[in-house]
Amino acid sequence: MKRILLLTLLALLVLAAGAYALVQIEQPGYVLVAYKSFRYESSLWGTLVLLASLWLLLFSLRLLFRLLTASGRVVNPWSRRNRTRRVQLSAEQGLLDLTEGRWERALRHLRRAAEGDAQPLMHYLGAARAAQELGRYEESDSLLEQALRRQPQAELAIALAHAELQVGRGEPAAALETLQVMRERHPRHRQVLRQLQALYEQQGNWSALLGLLPELRKNKALSDAALLGLEQRAWRGRLADAGRSGLNAGEAALQPLTQAWQQLTSAQRHDPQLLLAYAEQLRTLGAESEAEEVLGKALKRQYDARLVALYGELAGADPARQLQTAEGWLKQQPADAELLLALGRLCLRNRLWDKAREYFDASLGLTRSAATCAELARLLAHQGEVARSNELFQEALGLQQQRLPNLPLPA
Repeated sequence: MKRILLLTLLALLVLAAGAYALVQIEQPGYVLVAYKSFRYESSLWGTLVLLASLWLLLFSLRLLFRLLTASGRVVNPWSRRNRTRRVQLSAEQGLLDLTEGRWERALRHLRRAAEGDAQPLMHYLGAARAAQELGRYEESDSLLEQALRRQPQAELAIALAHAELQVGRGEPAAALETLQVMRERHPRHRQVLRQLQALYEQQGNWSALLGLLPELRKNKALSDAALLGLEQRAWRGRLADAGRSGLNAGEAALQPLTQAWQQLTSAQRHDPQLLLAYAEQLRTLGAESEAEEVLGKALKRQYDARLVALYGELAGADPARQLQTAEGWLKQQPADAELLLALGRLCLRNRLWDKAREYFDASLGLTRSAATCAELARLLAHQGEVARSNELFQEALGLQQQRLPNLPLPA
């Protein structure tokens, strides 16, 4: 606007200067323009002033046209400028509503933004989520279909969002089908693999998850620590499934569990957590002597308090030998409360009541454990020391209550 004013002022100055020069000069010159029947005669300065006036008139008309056009874009509600502004406002308000959980308003604003934007993918995805939160599943799917028609190159992003919404609405089978199709088309895509992994884990499909692990590792879809934890969870789940499948198998009860255990690598079979899961399944299937043997060999290689705790609960084929084996670990681990508790339990299996009491007392001297209090209280009750037995039961109950929520109780 400043430039326009300066140019107008300059043109007026030129006209004024020309008019002044025309008045001052005695011989202004002569200009004749003749064309067919048209004839123009004037002085030189008059002609210059006329040309300058014509230029100023054309410039003013052009400026007026531009101002009218610009004002029309502002005033006209259907102008491109106003349409773009409405789309931007709808998108901003829709995303704000979506973040704050105002689903109805978010759906309305984001749908409007999607209809007017040339790149509507994010608006459609947000609107589909809002529709799902309102329980309008068919409308949510319809919005995703519209997004696919408008931006077919975004098929993968739309499918991933669709699978996530299907999981959220309780349709894991449909989500699995969606992700499997995307895996066939994009076998190395990390997000596809990650969503498949989460879905398999949610479903407890441990065999499928174990089959997916090599792809997760190859494509670096998860960190090494996350992969290690996932692998352990998958194998623990796989062993639990094998144990359950053998519950009603009669004489072949151990066969599924043994087959699953043999599928692990040598390093995995030495992992304390997997050893613990395997031994627990053996105990569930009634094979406590086999579990005791497995844990005994593992503890001989490397001491682990978690394995010791389970070892003390098992009924081995030879209780005396089992107790002797556990007492051998006491030389290297004299201050392990879990080992002392396990030794007390093994003494009970061997009917060594006083020795069991000594081990329980020693364990409580190191750590006040609810399990140890309960074991010693049970033993003392059978030995006639009712008062101290009750005290220990009360202590065990108090220790257990530390894990319970603070709730009102009757006086």
